[in-house]
Amino acid sequence: MATTDNTNNKQTNNKQTPNLFVRIINKIFVYEIGIKAIALGIAVFIWFAAVGLGSVISPSDAAVSDAAVGFWQSFGHDIAVCFTGGLNIFTSIVDMILTFLLTYAVIHFLYKSSSSIAAVFVGIFILAIVIFTSKLLNFPIMGSIFSNGILILIIALLVMFPQNIRRQLNSAFSKSGRDIRMLDYDCTEEEFRTATNEIVKAVLSMSKDNLGAIIIITPRTVPQHILDSGTRLNSQLSQPLIECLFNTHANLHDGAVFIHGNKILAAGCFLPLSQTQSIAKELGTRHRAAIGITEQYAVTAIVVSEETGIISVARSGVLERYYDASMLTGVIEETYGIKSVVEKKPENVKKRNRKK
Repeated sequence: MATTDNTNNKQTNNKQTPNLFVRIINKIFVYEIGIKAIALGIAVFIWFAAVGLGSVISPSDAAVSDAAVGFWQSFGHDIAVCFTGGLNIFTSIVDMILTFLLTYAVIHFLYKSSSSIAAVFVGIFILAIVIFTSKLLNFPIMGSIFSNGILILIIALLVMFPQNIRRQLNSAFSKSGRDIRMLDYDCTEEEFRTATNEIVKAVLSMSKDNLGAIIIITPRTVPQHILDSGTRLNSQLSQPLIECLFNTHANLHDGAVFIHGNKILAAGCFLPLSQTQSIAKELGTRHRAAIGITEQYAVTAIVVSEETGIISVARSGVLERYYDASMLTGVIEETYGIKSVVEKKPENVKKRNRKK
C-alpha cells in the first residue's frame, strides 16, 4: 500500500514539473509577457532613436552637413547603414536583442521593486541620454555630460535600491551561494493545500487571541545562517504545533518559524531588521523583521500583531496589512506555486507600503 502511495506521489510530482524545453518556452513566451512586450517596444524605440540620431554611431559627413535641412534624410541614412551588408545586419540584430534583454532586466527589476516613480525617472533619463548625445542635434556641453549617462544610471540604481539588488542577486545566484541552501518540494498539490489550510487556521486563531507570531514561508531558497540561529525541527506542519511554538510560555515564541512545503524547518530564528526609515512607528520589531527578511531573500513573511491581532504579509520588502482568510490563503498558494495570481484586495482594505 505504501509503495502504491509513493508511486502516485511521484506521478503527481512528475505531472507538476514540466520538462526543460517546456519550462524554457514558458519562460520566454508565457511568463511576464506584458513586461516583455513593453520592454520590446521601448528597446526598439531606443535602438532606432539612438542610431538615427547618431548617438551610438557617427553619421557620414553628408548626413552631418545636411542635418539642418534634411533631418529625416540623415536619420534614415544612419539606420540604413546598419542594415547594409551581411555583417552589419547580423551585428545590428544581435545589438537589438541585447538592447531588449538589458531593457527587460531594468524594467523587471523596477517592477519587482514596485518602483513606478523610479521607472519613469529611468525612462526620462535614457531618453535624455539619446537626445543630448546626438551628433545630429549637436549639444556640445550636455552631450559631454550625458556621454557617461549609462554609468551614472547604474550608480544611481545602486544607491537607490541596494537591498533590492542584493535580493535579486541572492535569488539569481542562490545555487552557488554558500549561505543559501536549495530545497525541492516533496509534496503533492493536495498536501500543499492541506498545509495552506493549517497555516491559515493557526494564523486566524492566533490573531483572535492577540498572540504575536511571525511565520516565514520559503519556496526554494533557505538562508542557512538564519536557520542555524534557531532550533531545527524538520517536523510535520500542523495548526496545533504552530500555535504551540508561539505560545508565550514556550522558549521559541520570540523568534520566527520557517516553513517549507508541509514541514516546519526551524523555530525561534532571528531575522535581520529592515533599516528603512519610512516604516510606520506603530509597527514593532516583528513587522520590521518581516520586511527585513523579504528585502534580502525571496520568501513570504506572515505577521500577527501581539497588540492588535492584525494579520500582515511582507513580500519583496513591502508590508501589507489587514489580511483575512481568503487573502491569506491566496498569498500562501501563490508562494507555493499552486496559484498564479492572488485576488485583488477590496478598495476599503488599508495597506501600508514601506515606501510611503
